[in-house]
This record gives sequence, structure tokens and C-alpha cells, in this order.
Amino acid sequence: MSLQFTETNFEAEVIKAEGAVLVDFWATWCGPCKMISPIIDQISTEMAGTVKVGKVDVDANQGLAAHYNVRSIPTLLIFKGGQVVDTIVGATSKDNIVNKLRAHI
Repeated sequence: MSLQFTETNFEAEVIKAEGAVLVDFWATWCGPCKMISPIIDQISTEMAGTVKVGKVDVDANQGLAAHYNVRSIPTLLIFKGGQVVDTIVGATSKDNIVNKLRAHI
């Protein structure tokens, strides 16, 4: 199961994290977000110990969404060393997400 990132824990969980972090910006009303949610959870389980995976509810954390210029959802950001190193916008395949993550491990 993926983690829940919020404005309160984002710096500690994502910015200061060791290694790569996949952050899924989503909302409960977003159809494509619901489509990829099981994929994100699978990646979280399969890559546990290698990649930290979590979600940011854009409705509850509008400041984070604005800070990272999230204009459409789902938006997946890959962080490493506190910086965004890759971005995926829109629903996509598990293979695409995993391949992009592997490039930053």
C-alpha cells in the first residue's frame, strides 16, 4: 500500500528521503486517477525497499499541487535528492512508470 503525503509530512517523507520517491498527485473525483491507483499500489509493493511510493490528494493539499505546477491529474513526479527528476502526466502503463523509476534507482 502506498503512503499518504501531505503538506505536513512532504519535506520529511519526500524531499529528505534517501533514494527515489514516486509521488502520485490525484483526487477522489478523477477517473484516470482511479484507473492507475491499483498500478501505483502494485509498484509500491513490488519495489518496496527500493522506491518510496505515495500519494498526494490535490484537494486536501492544494499548496503542494501549486508548488509543483500540477495542472492536470494524475501527475506522477519522481523525486531524487529532493528534486523532481521525472514527470508523467495522465494515466499510463505500469511498464512505463517502472521503466522511468528504474532510470533513477
